Amino acid sequence: MNDNVKKKKFYLILILGLLTAIGPFSIDMYLPAFPDIAKNLHTTVAQVTLSLSSFFIGISFGQLLYGPLLERFGRKKPLYIGLCVYLLASIGCALAASVNALIVLRLLQALGGCVGMVAARAMVRDLFEVKENAKIFSTLMLVVAISPIIAPTLGGYITAVLGWRFVFAMLIVVDLIILAGIYFLLPESKKPDPNFSLRPAPILKNFAGVITHPQFYTYALTAAISAAGLYAYIAGSPHVFMEIFHVSEKQYGWVFALIAMGLIGASQLNSVLLKNYTSEQLIKVALTCQSIIGITMAVITFLGWNDVFITIFFIFIFLCTQGFVFPNASALSLASFGHNAGSASALMGAIQMSIGAGTSAIVSVLQNQTALPMTGVMACCAIAALSVFSLGRKIIVQRASIEKVEEEDVEMISTL
Repeated sequence: MNDNVKKKKFYLILILGLLTAIGPFSIDMYLPAFPDIAKNLHTTVAQVTLSLSSFFIGISFGQLLYGPLLERFGRKKPLYIGLCVYLLASIGCALAASVNALIVLRLLQALGGCVGMVAARAMVRDLFEVKENAKIFSTLMLVVAISPIIAPTLGGYITAVLGWRFVFAMLIVVDLIILAGIYFLLPESKKPDPNFSLRPAPILKNFAGVITHPQFYTYALTAAISAAGLYAYIAGSPHVFMEIFHVSEKQYGWVFALIAMGLIGASQLNSVLLKNYTSEQLIKVALTCQSIIGITMAVITFLGWNDVFITIFFIFIFLCTQGFVFPNASALSLASFGHNAGSASALMGAIQMSIGAGTSAIVSVLQNQTALPMTGVMACCAIAALSVFSLGRKIIVQRASIEKVEEEDVEMISTL
């Protein structure tokens, strides 16, 4: 591979990573500002947390909307439209005068920004060979995982120095940078398909064909439920660290960054391990470890043995395992859908964010003066993901065996 090709591939992966990261960046950057937002808008941190839940809901429904649009109009036109909606909503968030307005505007912000997440996954499937997908997703996770390091730390400092409204001003700048990158560096990976119908019945039929495929629902649900543990942590951590353990906004940003380093390291180690192990093997081991860690963390919290350092340690290890689950499960869930990668990507993202919205809302509702709502939900997510993976693998193997027998019957009949 010559230097010019390597350079193009680097820029391509960088832009795809930024598109994937726009959602996490929009989440992580304003987390340290929760107490400041609550004080300024005369409300509670629990109410502000609902703006996080509305963001998850917007991402969930928005991805289902963009899936068909990406198939019909190609990849770049929907990207421009979505990111312009994100831009306008971000301006609204910066000017919000009430928590209810912020909740609605965050919903609109998510509806615009989620196009980047759907398009990036679909374009990985468009531009790279199937055998490369898991490694490319791991590389994208490096860009995505940098977000939890930079975003909350930067958000904490911006909030402390300039106030929470300037956090959204920074998101506007990020959006403009991504738009410029799409225009100058990102190729169109799929031509528009005027034959792709945007009528509800064909769209629903197409989604149904994807979601009922065992290969898809097994790995998409595994990735989504496992990732829900991450969203439970995101929703609960401002309350746990800043209100229970009394860390400052700046300290919270550094704690968040430290924990995110585990996700970065694991996702890159995953690329190395894929040379000797299959994606299925890595998922199984990672989910088993995640379940054990989650249960241990919840028990320690229930018994009151946790402090800020113990909590950071267990969450760090918990998220390390996520770095092995998500890229492998994502690649496997999309492997069979080259012809309609946009729809499959949209469904996978919608499932992930819907479950994430549910878990973040549960953590918010159960919120008390302990870390148990957060750690308990994280443990439940890990156990559920392992259960879905184990059951789904049995269904896939059983279906493969049936199809093999049917193929042998056809071959035998054709020789008579």
